[in-house]
Amino acid sequence: QALAPAGLRIILLAQVPLRDSIMKIVFLLPIVAAGLDASQLLDDSANASQRANPIRKVVTLLQKMQNKITAEGKREEELYEKFACYCRTGSSDLSASISAAENKVPAVTSQLEETK
Repeated sequence: QALAPAGLRIILLAQVPLRDSIMKIVFLLPIVAAGLDASQLLDDSANASQRANPIRKVVTLLQKMQNKITAEGKREEELYEKFACYCRTGSSDLSASISAAENKVPAVTSQLEETK
C-alpha cells in the first residue's frame, strides 16, 4: 500500500476535527431551528386568529352562533313565561276590573245628575 505524502497526511488529520464540527453543526441546526420556530409561535400567538385555518374559523363561527341562539332562546322563553302568566291571570283581572266599573257606573251617574 502506498502511503500518502506527509503534506497530504497533515491536511487529512486537520480535516477530522473540522468534519466533527460540521457533523455537530448539522446535528444541532434542526434543534436550534425548532427553538426559533417555538419562539416565533409564542410571539405570534396574538395573531393566531388571523392565521387560523378555515376549519377552525368555521368551527368558531358555529360556536358563536350557538351561543347567540342559546341566549336568544333564553330571552324568548322569559318573554313567553311573562305572556303565559298574563294570559292565565289577565282574564280574571280584566273581568274583576269590568265588574267593578259596572258597579261604579250608577254611583257616578247619580253624582252627575246631582251636580246639574
